[in-house]
Amino acid sequence: MHVDKSASLSLRNWDIGTDAFKGFTKREESVYDPFGAGHSSTSISAGLGMAVGRDIKGKKNSVIAVIGDGAITGGMAYEAMNHAGFLDKNMIVILNDNQQVSLPTQYNNKNQDPVGALSSALARLQANRPLRELREVAKGVTKQLPESVQKATAKIDEYARGMISGTGSTLFEELGLYYIGPLDGHNIEDLVAVLQEVRTAETAGPVLIHLITEKGRGYLPAETAQDRMHGVVKFDPKSGLQSKAKVKSESYTNFFADALTAEAERDKRVIAVHAAMGGGTGLTRFEKKFPDRVFDVGIAEQHAVTFAAGLACEGLIPFATIYSTFLQRGYDQIMHDVALQKLPVRFAMDRAGLVGADGATHCGAFDITYMASLPYMVTMAPSNEAELINMVATAVQIDDRPSCFRYPRGYGLGLDLAEHGITKDLKGTPLEIGKGIVRRSGRDVCLLAYGSSVNEALAAAEILEKDGVSATVIDARFCKPLDTVLIRQAAKEHGVMISIEEGAIGGFASHVMQFLALDGLLDGNLKFRPMTLPDRWIEGGDYADQLAEAGLTAGHIASTALTTMGKKSANIMVGAALS
Repeated sequence: MHVDKSASLSLRNWDIGTDAFKGFTKREESVYDPFGAGHSSTSISAGLGMAVGRDIKGKKNSVIAVIGDGAITGGMAYEAMNHAGFLDKNMIVILNDNQQVSLPTQYNNKNQDPVGALSSALARLQANRPLRELREVAKGVTKQLPESVQKATAKIDEYARGMISGTGSTLFEELGLYYIGPLDGHNIEDLVAVLQEVRTAETAGPVLIHLITEKGRGYLPAETAQDRMHGVVKFDPKSGLQSKAKVKSESYTNFFADALTAEAERDKRVIAVHAAMGGGTGLTRFEKKFPDRVFDVGIAEQHAVTFAAGLACEGLIPFATIYSTFLQRGYDQIMHDVALQKLPVRFAMDRAGLVGADGATHCGAFDITYMASLPYMVTMAPSNEAELINMVATAVQIDDRPSCFRYPRGYGLGLDLAEHGITKDLKGTPLEIGKGIVRRSGRDVCLLAYGSSVNEALAAAEILEKDGVSATVIDARFCKPLDTVLIRQAAKEHGVMISIEEGAIGGFASHVMQFLALDGLLDGNLKFRPMTLPDRWIEGGDYADQLAEAGLTAGHIASTALTTMGKKSANIMVGAALS
């Protein structure tokens, strides 16, 4: 679809590097992006901070925080509303309820009051400035009365508001927000009138305006396929059909989901947990066979982790299936509620490493570091789809401590799974804990790779062979526990060792270097070089371009090996990545 860049530049800064706009709000891109976003449930907290900052500086601008019915399932939103009610600062919260997520407050169970003329009139009445200001005067008078009378008056007001607004409004009132709605979010005339009334009111306090909308409204392909049009690649504007890349394999996401389904077929204790990401994690496939054994907790990663810990306490086999980037939101729960108690919760971390168009906000760069640093946590990463399926089986068998495995966005290598001993329904074979495998034997340099980086290491070995350098490639499989026997042997047999991982500094390489140093293997002639993601954000774009920018392509690996050995090559295209 063509975009007029010249017309767009007045509103946004076109990213020349990726020839595109960012997928999420970004302060550097536009003055109309007041706060960066990508993860969920943050707008009310940020807006409240801005409202307090405004008042401290003596400014008079309005602050409006927009939040969706999915995002408001996140606990952070309620923490923010509770604080907003306490501070009683002037701000507007717009709840965009498009009936895509089941809210705990029951706004979205498809049986709310009709959104039409009557509801619209009531909402306009609630927004009426004299009514709100009269209510504030009454509040002031009430505060001078005895505490018991204050409580009774508050309850009377609350019930009156409930009768006007329909069911559910009292939750927001309890948190201290003045509730208006539900209002037809597609009725622009009414919406503008309400917003103008609220903005010009002189009374203090936060206001929540509840809008009912339809996702994709006005564009038929989006109205009829709301899930598939949530995040799109290039598509035909007329039909809505998206361009599909030719692939030789299923996605890693689907391999995981089908492998977990195979395990659940054989063990009724296997349970799947996700945080409002059934489609993204592939668990909708699992749900088709086991609807009673999959739990969507909403956008509530902290709860998801501790909920899974509770399942583990009862002897079940929970898989907390959460994107690497989103699992960061539940880290204290991983540490305190799971690892500290050595509960066998299994963490399946999708979208590990670079994530293409999803960019920096969704990049799974940090999970190796934050998971492998926890005592007793078994940390795995597959180099291909067969390894992933086997790691699902491995995690099922680990029942004395927590475990995790990371896997990338994208597609498998197209392996013949039967040749790898995997059944037709994708039942894998448990791996020996802490044991890596030599994928290629050599004598000059050892490429010690973790996860998807193994494939770039194998390609680098091919490049090095053309320059007369013989490379060993080790698939570590485990970051923790490390295969110290294999690594010690490789360190003694090679003059150069290079670790490669698609993760941040402090991850796999850190564990390898810790072992090498303590084992005295760095005291001699071994030259060791770590290759990790750089210490900067990598914006959205084509995955191959991102990998090149990160310096983790086969060419970069080969070049690092030769440089460390004091050699040069004419056979290396440093910017080239595996297709």
